[in-house]
Amino acid sequence: MIALSPLLEKGGAGRLLRPIVFATFLVAQALPALAALPRFEAVRSAYTPSEAWLLDRNGLPLQTLRVNAKVRRLPWVKLDELSPAMTQALLVSEDKRFLEHAGVDWRAVVSAMWDNLSGASRRGASTLTMQLVGLLAPELYRPTGGRSLGQKWDQIQEARNLERHWTKQQILEAYLNLVNFRGELAGIHAAAEGLFHKHPSGLDKAEASLLAALLRGPNAEPAVVGKRACGVAAQMGKPHPRCTDVQRLARTALSGPPRIEIEPQLAPHFARQFVTHLATPLGGGQSLRTSLDARLQRIATEALQRHLAELKGREVADGAVVVLDNRSGELLAYVGASGLTSLSPEVDGVIAPRLPGSALKPFLYGLAMEQGLLTAASPIEDSPLALDTPTGQYVPQNYERDFKGWVSVRTALASSLNVPAVRTLVLVGAERFLQRLRDLGLATLKEDADFYGYALALGGGEVTLLDLANAYRALANGGLLKPVAWLPTNNPPSPPGGGPGRGQRPSGRPEATGAALHSKRIMSLPAAWIIGDILSDKGARALTFGLASPLETRGWAAVKTGTSKDMRDNWCLGYTPKYTVGVWVGNASGEPMHDVSGISGAAPVWQAVMNALQAGQPAIAPDMPVGVERRSIRYEPPIEPERQEVFLAGTGQDVISLARAEARQARIEGPGNGAVLALDPDIPAGHQQVSFRAVPARPGLFWQIDGQLPDAAWLEADGRLLWPPRKGAHRVTLHAEDGKTLDAVFLTVK
Repeated sequence: MIALSPLLEKGGAGRLLRPIVFATFLVAQALPALAALPRFEAVRSAYTPSEAWLLDRNGLPLQTLRVNAKVRRLPWVKLDELSPAMTQALLVSEDKRFLEHAGVDWRAVVSAMWDNLSGASRRGASTLTMQLVGLLAPELYRPTGGRSLGQKWDQIQEARNLERHWTKQQILEAYLNLVNFRGELAGIHAAAEGLFHKHPSGLDKAEASLLAALLRGPNAEPAVVGKRACGVAAQMGKPHPRCTDVQRLARTALSGPPRIEIEPQLAPHFARQFVTHLATPLGGGQSLRTSLDARLQRIATEALQRHLAELKGREVADGAVVVLDNRSGELLAYVGASGLTSLSPEVDGVIAPRLPGSALKPFLYGLAMEQGLLTAASPIEDSPLALDTPTGQYVPQNYERDFKGWVSVRTALASSLNVPAVRTLVLVGAERFLQRLRDLGLATLKEDADFYGYALALGGGEVTLLDLANAYRALANGGLLKPVAWLPTNNPPSPPGGGPGRGQRPSGRPEATGAALHSKRIMSLPAAWIIGDILSDKGARALTFGLASPLETRGWAAVKTGTSKDMRDNWCLGYTPKYTVGVWVGNASGEPMHDVSGISGAAPVWQAVMNALQAGQPAIAPDMPVGVERRSIRYEPPIEPERQEVFLAGTGQDVISLARAEARQARIEGPGNGAVLALDPDIPAGHQQVSFRAVPARPGLFWQIDGQLPDAAWLEADGRLLWPPRKGAHRVTLHAEDGKTLDAVFLTVK
């Protein structure tokens, strides 16, 4: 029973209030309590943070992901994890007799009634228990205009009921975890992190006083909150925080929007993409293991940040890194931005389309080998070249602005020479090469072959780092393209516990799905193996990169760089039998870098990550597969030293004749590649002709139009082709005596 005498001893005021208090007391004691509120355990179990957590493949915290945009609520904090200063400040500010009353502080009720009747203030008398009832029962939450007498009565009844079933410690713990402090910050955990960037266990007296003062006016001006907090601090145990310090803290903490930064935040860009690969969305408080490796993610991030810092002053700010497991396709590292140096940290460099430069060349030469047009030993000329196009002549250049003369395909690819690549595209055909790139998953190449033209050989179409890395992974897998996996192929259960707070890890996980691990053969195993053999050949790349370069690793690795026009993007992609690593360096804005190429920009980052992957176990070269033969070769004349070379079975040669190669250099002279022709309606169709000439002309050459031999009437005695145009898209090709394609042009007739 509550003693009435202290409540009624208030002089004249006490005599006036005595009937009201007495009646209220009798009713409160006589009426039964309302329906029971939920148990403490049920409230704590139903508590839902606004965050979900991504774990790495080993269950380590990787990234926090906000899934509730309306409120910010961090994992539940137990009372014994709270700073004692916070509990003291709360009781001093909100409920001094909390440990004495049974849910209702009748002394405070009388004082509030008297103050309100006398007009002294608008003081309330709600205890912490009564306030908690309002948080647990929405119908009893204080409305904007205040509670009615009936709602107040129900609140009192429920508070009494709650005190019968909950301990004082449980009431304090639940209240601090459920109450709103400021703006979207709900609960002591979010408030402490959002305003002071610390766990609630570390709150000092000044911070606790400020948080307690916020409960009376969560969105009050900093000066008002500071003044209230000074009053709370003055009632705390000695030594008291100085009022000036408390007010300064209020100005600092409350002047801007709260910021919650929960460590670690290792993969923000990955997290945004990851959620799109889930069968069901992540809910608050849930967690899920991803395919990433937190240790490798840190290594890749630090390698990128360190190298970009070394490039300071060379107008480069951004970069991205991906690491793929070749067998499973699991993403092991995904760094979307440098973070420290980036001017656009929200831009995801892993999925942002950029020009790949020479990084597409391996797929071009692989296609040429499969078509029987070239071998690794074939001579190809690196010399000035000018090709006609609808917009003028296309004149490719090497970055060194010089030419190497006749070189082998091995040297041309490994040393990344540009003119030989364009000559190879002429042999293969832009349409076929474009289709091969699309087959490899480079889905951003949406235009037709005429749009890209000869520039496609040198990376004239935008691709993403993730797509390109997975295409290189197809080379590593012997020509098999498999989808990228965002989840571990064997997804173990998440560890038990709450969110990843101090000593805790998130629990629970939604149903999730990764990409089906089906595969599609894009390139033959022998051709893919030969390309890898060339890309790993240190001697073949020495012509451009030297014998010691960032392309060297602890073990075997196939690698290719790429630099786009004006040095706006540079790349380094490569693989071992186990892993594929892709790196992009540039500026998210598209601004050019200052003297930063693939070898100086992306390659050092690639090397650091690849060496980390090979630490303690250097990679060894994959075995030569069936369908590849090795032969000793020599050149006549000796443009390159005698050596052992590899060939697709049936294409090997012992002596490579330069004279024969020179004879194969004939090309088409006529409408430029990609030309658009219009039929003249005033001239009969049979009298309209388009002329094509082979330069230099020689016996044995022959023409094809759309893969078919032309009508004999279209051929002139000097070898020219006079073709009567027809509406549509067409491909005109020039062939050597043995049927191999020497040149091709694509044109459209309207």
